[in-house]
Amino acid sequence: MVTTAGNGTGQADITRATANMAAHHRRIAWHEAATAGDEPASSAPLADKADLVGRVGLMLLAAGTGAWRVREAMNRMSDVLGVTCVADVGLTSISASVRDGDELTNVVLSLPSSGVNTERIWLLERAVADLEASGADLTVHEWHDKLDRIERVPGRYAPWAAGLASAFACGAFVFLLGGGPIEMLCAFVGAGIGNWLRRLMLDRHINQFCAIGGSVACACLAYLAVLNLLPLVGVADAASHEVGYIGAMLFVIPGFPLITSGLDLMKLDLRSGIERLVYAVAVIFVATLVAWLVASFVALTPGDFEKMGLTPLAYCLLRLVASFVGVYGFSVMFNSPPRMAATAGLIGMVANTLRLELVSLAGTPPEAAAFAGALTAGLLASAVCRRVGFPRISLTVPSIVIMVPGLYMYKAIYYMGIFDAANMTAWLARAVIIVAFLPLGLGLARALTDTRWRHCS
Repeated sequence: MVTTAGNGTGQADITRATANMAAHHRRIAWHEAATAGDEPASSAPLADKADLVGRVGLMLLAAGTGAWRVREAMNRMSDVLGVTCVADVGLTSISASVRDGDELTNVVLSLPSSGVNTERIWLLERAVADLEASGADLTVHEWHDKLDRIERVPGRYAPWAAGLASAFACGAFVFLLGGGPIEMLCAFVGAGIGNWLRRLMLDRHINQFCAIGGSVACACLAYLAVLNLLPLVGVADAASHEVGYIGAMLFVIPGFPLITSGLDLMKLDLRSGIERLVYAVAVIFVATLVAWLVASFVALTPGDFEKMGLTPLAYCLLRLVASFVGVYGFSVMFNSPPRMAATAGLIGMVANTLRLELVSLAGTPPEAAAFAGALTAGLLASAVCRRVGFPRISLTVPSIVIMVPGLYMYKAIYYMGIFDAANMTAWLARAVIIVAFLPLGLGLARALTDTRWRHCS
């Protein structure tokens, strides 16, 4: 209950207070919580130092990065402030003990949901470097002001732009799976509408799984609608291209949590790795179940794409183009600036084309080819990030998201739905092995090129 006992509180303030009380996840008023004055942050009370360290970690966690990177940033900020921080990082929460001599305080922070924002990861890494250089002389409020400015940076892309990026990415994805122009066109429309709807729902804070289910259903139905309209413009055999409809929902594949879960597990950040993996599996399960439900209503069955009859050289050149377009589109969906998205696109263009050529020309098993592609992406990103200054994770993960076997995952769920255990097990096993090899490839590249990540300190 809110009262106005002579303190000048207006109706707008009452409304805001009531809305805040109704919120399930409460925001922290960082400036109001600070007790320090104009002294440098390194001389502030321990509680204020703990809030600064925790807030940096929480903002990085909200941007989608893994536990190792979150803990590293918190440790760097702790060194600036002259304290020691021991943090336990999950998917949406951080528990940390911060010690200054014989003083000890605990901080528990959480997020309402999980997301990805590669630009914010980049901005925060730059801010951490700046604070390492001059943060000891700044006040607590100046630290918070710097973080406030990053928090207020809006997303780069409107829902329509995110939908368009998804349309190009999924259209390219369908070609890389073996689809032709008709499948690409239908997937382009379906994915564009589906991701546009998902963004609208997420911007209105609709539950993530509701947004995923609704957008996948819309994307699949849009694919089928375009497929049924094509005969009206002279495409007589359009109905035979229904197999590509799964490409319309590949924009929901949770590449970031899937890959970062593997990297966290490699560093024995078990809590974060397991939570991210469970979240990614839940997203995949909801998306594929909805796609299967739509398919069951309209009597669709998964099949193979028709051969287009291109020469190996033509396939290779088109795979280069499609890989670049696909990775660029996924990077835009992760809110990467254009230059960052283009850099990731170039890396993915080389790594993914290498993967596909190993399978088609050298007969390499898809699982081994996925490992080679991820390793190549990691090595290229390590060489490039030192020159361009982008965080490694903002280049590596988007460049291999296109390697995640979304089609295999869908087929596993489809065959589970019709109780075909043999096919379900076969497709699920192939999907799991490929997904496991992707972070293994990135992890090996990181171990080869980053001494701090290679060692357990």
